[in-house]
Amino acid sequence: MTDNTGPGRDRRLSGRQEPGRFRPLLAAVTALLVAGFAMGCSAPGGSLRVVWEAPVDSGAMDYGNGAWLVGDTLVRSRFDAVTAFDAGTGKSRWEYAPPGREHICAVSRQAADSVVLIARGSMPGAGCSTVAALDLTTGRERWHTPRTPGDLTETFTDMVAVGGGIAVLRDADDMWALDTRPAVPGSKALRAFDLRTGAPRWTADISEGCVPEQVAAGERQVVAVLACARTELRLSAFDAARGRQRWTAPLGGRTTPVPDGQVTLRSAEPAVVQTGGTTEGGPGAFLIFGAGGEATGRIGTTGGYGTVQAHTPALVAVADGRLYLGAESREREAYRDRVVAFDLTSGRRVWLEDVAVAGGLRALDVTGGRVTVLADRGSRHDGLDELRVLDAATGDEKESVETGLDVDRGQGEPADLFVYEELVVAVRRDAGAPPFSVYARE
Repeated sequence: MTDNTGPGRDRRLSGRQEPGRFRPLLAAVTALLVAGFAMGCSAPGGSLRVVWEAPVDSGAMDYGNGAWLVGDTLVRSRFDAVTAFDAGTGKSRWEYAPPGREHICAVSRQAADSVVLIARGSMPGAGCSTVAALDLTTGRERWHTPRTPGDLTETFTDMVAVGGGIAVLRDADDMWALDTRPAVPGSKALRAFDLRTGAPRWTADISEGCVPEQVAAGERQVVAVLACARTELRLSAFDAARGRQRWTAPLGGRTTPVPDGQVTLRSAEPAVVQTGGTTEGGPGAFLIFGAGGEATGRIGTTGGYGTVQAHTPALVAVADGRLYLGAESREREAYRDRVVAFDLTSGRRVWLEDVAVAGGLRALDVTGGRVTVLADRGSRHDGLDELRVLDAATGDEKESVETGLDVDRGQGEPADLFVYEELVVAVRRDAGAPPFSVYARE
């Protein structure tokens, strides 16, 4: 449950009102509700009920975790298995376990053509030595290929990616980073394969002295974060069809000798990179790059919209050429939680909508032209949550539901949020919590 108390962060509002102030406040609220109906918004009402929950996981690890919604199938990955469920009923559809004593150490963030990439291997031991394409409709490997693994310091972030009919992987770079003797030279460390067959497609021609640390794939281009000369970070874009380098742009200095989460790839098309902001309130920005690598926008984690909750992946979404972010703003003595939408062509703010007061945002989803937001209503409401649905184009409210539920139930906030037809799916990754909880409106 979100903590809404603490020094300098008292969100609690007094329940006492002066009699002379109550009537104007009531009139203002009534006027707002009337205006809401005139705009086509629904009044708060209804609740959510639990339709089904996946069996509780135990012994969670901080690697191999992922979740996808493909058609009517919900899939979750963890270090020891990938499991699929019918989204409507919760019926188990299939389970994939890596062979032998291998673990799943990394997965692609996105699925493409119902396929995700998984990197697996013996841990500790041989490391992530194999990359496989997993069909999410059947749970079977379509193909697999060897990968050059790193040592125990290797990062699993954005090791593999899918998009544009290809699968992309990066080979290890740890030995290069530590003692200048690479396990695989940077010029051979970024490779692409046909997504369906596994046939080799290309090896990227990376600048001498650079190695890839993260990779993301779109329909037309692949982007990679490169570490160069052990001191500099760059972003490079490659043609998805042939692997030809399109452009390179600087990302700033490197502060540590191994991958450290300084940057996070948010999108390949357009290229969007988050720098910093990985801790609550920490400084950072979202950098936007045009088709030729030119910087077209910079969205700070703080601004007139408040403080972006960039450290929470469930509150960051890229969809249909826009960046949607959960943010918090302090107005006088009250905290307001809001959703902000930015245009990814210019970085310009398109709309801002307050969605909660004295609570906390948990997660958001952008699907079918709508932004679905789950928010904690605060301690004054016993930690119960509210579901808000906004128009993705304008930010106008379409629906508001006081769920009657405390979604996290003390088990950790949702790692993601999915919407399937009329159902809402909370995704969790903590041990002792169901990986999926599926809710329906009542």
